[in-house]
Amino acid sequence: MFKRILIPTDGSEITAKAVNAAIGMARIHGATLYVLSVKEPFPYSAVSEMQPTPPQEFFDAQERIATTRVADVEALARAADVPCQLETVEALHPWEAIIEHGKEHQCDLVVMASHGRRGVSALLLGSETQKVLTHCKIPVLIVR
Repeated sequence: MFKRILIPTDGSEITAKAVNAAIGMARIHGATLYVLSVKEPFPYSAVSEMQPTPPQEFFDAQERIATTRVADVEALARAADVPCQLETVEALHPWEAIIEHGKEHQCDLVVMASHGRRGVSALLLGSETQKVLTHCKIPVLIVR
């Protein structure tokens, strides 16, 4: 049923549950995993010309972190004999990058984690998962 499963990762423990679910589903369906890690853009400041971290150092650190995240998922997928494609992208809003990546690669499922926040805390903190769920036309599986 599913042939292309997108799994965004931020390296958190809660995301690890979604990764395991996505790998299991990919294995059952003979699907390919599309693993994505979204990097933060450099926080340019209009107020000050002094930056605590030089831009290149920031970009290099972001790339190292994102590459490690997708490589960790790749190792788990390979151990389960599931093919995967890895990508890191820079985006101001991760939810938009996730939706765009899903469209671009014609994914038929997005698997994401949810922290399970409710009420006012969910409204105030927002959620990348909630935004993907709200705006994505691709089916989304939420793992808690």
